[in-house]
Amino acid sequence: MAVTDEAIEKIKGMIVSGALRPGDRLPKESELAAELGLSRNSLREAVRALSLIRILDVRQGDGTYVTSLDPQLLLEALSFVVDFHRDDTVLEFLAVRRILEPAATAMAALRISEQQLDALAAQLDRLGEGPSVEELVACDLEFHRGIVQSAGNSVLCSLLDGLSGPTTRARIWRGLTQEDAVARTLHEHRAILAALRDRDAEAARSWATVHIASVEQWLRASL
Repeated sequence: MAVTDEAIEKIKGMIVSGALRPGDRLPKESELAAELGLSRNSLREAVRALSLIRILDVRQGDGTYVTSLDPQLLLEALSFVVDFHRDDTVLEFLAVRRILEPAATAMAALRISEQQLDALAAQLDRLGEGPSVEELVACDLEFHRGIVQSAGNSVLCSLLDGLSGPTTRARIWRGLTQEDAVARTLHEHRAILAALRDRDAEAARSWATVHIASVEQWLRASL
């Protein structure tokens, strides 16, 4: 094992065991290196690596702290990695969305408030019946983010937020090239919203599946 990897594992072990908790300040570099049996250089590299993935927070002039370890914060690293996707993997991202997002939409049907439903309806009303493709895709991202947030699972919300980016270009491409894509998307959004208002989890799940699958099927046929 490389010395930096060993240092990372040892710091991870301290956090997992509870020796270091969210918000705790790490001991001074010299003290921690001696405690863990590491060189200061390898410890420094480990801290740098763990700060990149939001495990540690290095505050200049103050010290190094364990972050909140909140799932949304930790999964920011996923968004960073996802940005390096290749075009030929977009279908795989859509397939994962098709598994997770309908489940989140079904969960939201049982949890979403009337105020949140009204906000989603107002969002669709502002968009109108003839939006540009770019406006529609931006609204699509916010519409689904609002629903998933209402599901009450921060991990699921963060995962889907990270996975939505790679499919944005595909959705714009579809809107520009498929004749009825805009009208179909608006219809599917209204159907999802109606199912949520009815508190019909299975209908919400089904419409969310149709919504994502239609983009997936179009892209598969276009590649």
